[in-house]
Amino acid sequence: MRNVIRTGVRAPGSLTGAGKAGASELSRARIFFGAPIQYDATGRKKVFPFAAYKADDVRHTLHLLFHGKCAYCEARYETVGPVDIEHFRPKGEVEGEPAHRGYWWLASAWDNLLPSCIDCNRRRFQQTPADLRSLTAMVGSTRANAFVSIKTGKEACFPIEGVRVTTEPNERDRSRVLAAERALLLNPCEDRINDHLRYWINRREHIGLVLPVAANGVDAALPALTDDAEAIITHARRVGLSVRGAVSIQVFGLNRLGLVQERTRLLRRLEFLGALLVDVSTLADDLEEALLQAPALADLMRAAADRLRAMSDRIMAEITALAEPSSPFSELVKQWISAFRDEL
Repeated sequence: MRNVIRTGVRAPGSLTGAGKAGASELSRARIFFGAPIQYDATGRKKVFPFAAYKADDVRHTLHLLFHGKCAYCEARYETVGPVDIEHFRPKGEVEGEPAHRGYWWLASAWDNLLPSCIDCNRRRFQQTPADLRSLTAMVGSTRANAFVSIKTGKEACFPIEGVRVTTEPNERDRSRVLAAERALLLNPCEDRINDHLRYWINRREHIGLVLPVAANGVDAALPALTDDAEAIITHARRVGLSVRGAVSIQVFGLNRLGLVQERTRLLRRLEFLGALLVDVSTLADDLEEALLQAPALADLMRAAADRLRAMSDRIMAEITALAEPSSPFSELVKQWISAFRDEL
């Protein structure tokens, strides 16, 4: 997950324009949710037909803003399945609170919409790492002892620490009352992600894990291996991990097997490029030093050294391109580059 500035694009007109689909739908929703719950002839609860958030301009604008990547895991959703237009605060219900009718008034609110891959958004079982002691098994293809199947995916899950908002607030109070909920899930457009999430960057153990930020003096650790938000919160507080980081990792499934494998492959590519960069740069240094010892070959050796320097620049440009916002897992690459430079 990486920070994204939502004001970097113009909000879609279908949601923000007077008399457009967003405003019209909100007016109808106020009538629907202002009445008692209704049931059809079979006894099933009637649901409101939200549709404004699915407009083409909404989908297109989110694609531009997030460069075709999932807002949560940074994978390109085009390669793994259709994008889900995800409501950060769920529109129709809240998991674990049967009386809550959802944050229906935010269903077409531009600042509540995010693009998500289906695995981060839909609730289902995913292979998830058990603990950091199983690194060898994780790096290999085997799942034995390293991964356990738990339910992940956000769907209607929205854990908070504060007071739950249950009815539409006045517009002037909206930001204040929503902030008072103290959401435990991270929003890439609102929160400082690096305060809560860090990648496992170990130049000798290449494993594409994301971890909750640990307090000073606290060892790195994975969140509790459970889909129970309260248990995740309790464990994170007890061992000194970011609660919001831990909850977000397990709810979104940021360490599900497929993601860990893809990020591990990327780390191995970075390590190869990094080693190549060091070797080429060292060879160029050696050639330039040898110029003093063999003046007769100076022109030839200087030309060779220049070509090696140019090759080093191209390798570094390749590494840097992998950290561009449009690249998958760009935040992982940024953190790897920082560690690489520290060790040069």
